[in-house]
Amino acid sequence: MNRYKYLIIGILLLGSFLLIGNMKKEKGVEIGDKLPTFSLQDQDGRTFTSTDYIGKKAMVIYFYPKDDTSGCTKEACKFRDNYENFTNLEVEIVGISGDNVASHKNFADKYNLPFTLLADTNNEVRKLFGVPSNLFGAIPGRVTYVVNKEGFVIQIYNSMIKAENHIDVALKALKN
Repeated sequence: MNRYKYLIIGILLLGSFLLIGNMKKEKGVEIGDKLPTFSLQDQDGRTFTSTDYIGKKAMVIYFYPKDDTSGCTKEACKFRDNYENFTNLEVEIVGISGDNVASHKNFADKYNLPFTLLADTNNEVRKLFGVPSNLFGAIPGRVTYVVNKEGFVIQIYNSMIKAENHIDVALKALKN
C-alpha cells in the first residue's frame, strides 16, 4: 500500500514540475507590442532583419524546437501547404529555431519549404521574444507571433502539442 502511495505522490510531483516548466515565460513580446528589431542568418546564409518588413508586409514569425522532428516537420509542411494563402495576404512567413544555417538548409530542401528559416543558435531572439521552454528549459517552446504590416503583434499562439493549429490561428488573425 505504501509503495503505491509513494508512486502516486511521485507522479503528482512530476506532473507539477512539468506544468510549472511549461508555464515558465520570461517577460517578452505581448499582443500590442511593436516587433523587436533583430537580425539572424537564413537557410541560405543571408542576413534577415525584422525592420526590413515593417510598413511593407505582415509577418508570421514562428518559433519551433528543432528541424526535422515530427511535430516541427508537420508544422513546417502545413505552412508550406498554405503558403499561397499567406502570400495572397502579403504575409512573410519566418520560422526560427536554435538549429544552424546548414540544418535549416537541409530541412528546407528536404521538404521544399518556400519560406525563411532563421538560425538562432544562441537563442538570443527566442529570449528577446520571451518564448517559454518546457521540461525545465530542455525543450524550446513552440510559439507563433502574427505581426501586422505596421509592425505590431496582433496574435500570439503557444502550443507544443498542437503544432498544425499554429497555421490556422495565424490565418484567422490575418483575415480579421
